[in-house]
Amino acid sequence: MTTSLRLEQITPANVDAAIALRVRPDQEKNVSPVAHSLAEAYAFGENAWPRLILDGDEPVGFLMAFLDLQWDPEKDPDDRRSGLWRLNIAAGHQGKGYGRFAVEAVREEIRRRGDGGPMYVSWQPGETGPGGFYLGLGFRTTGETTGRQTVGVLDV
Repeated sequence: MTTSLRLEQITPANVDAAIALRVRPDQEKNVSPVAHSLAEAYAFGENAWPRLILDGDEPVGFLMAFLDLQWDPEKDPDDRRSGLWRLNIAAGHQGKGYGRFAVEAVREEIRRRGDGGPMYVSWQPGETGPGGFYLGLGFRTTGETTGRQTVGVLDV
């Protein structure tokens, strides 16, 4: 991994590069395509934080964070959370530290915004799911699920 990693806001100039990113075929059932994430970002407005992950000028991944999003208004309308919503690392770029960079970037953005709460993530359980990756970064399961996904939390 080089030291030229950065996040870039999704713009008309880079949206095609973001949409073109593909995870490995065996991972497609675990994460939505970037185009779907961008549609959700549009729907959720300021609570969504979509970013292209670049190594130099090369797009290597996509992340989308949720920032101060109402979690489950039916259970607790005051429960607002921030965390990593989507992480798509392109198939040819996995295992190079880009995912770790993305998690740390979201963690830093949560800190920058002054949200003193923890950082959340959810993942599809199973052999090809990213559970081991998130647990290896220090996330711990909360015992909650969202849909069929496991919810994890990490101190900010």
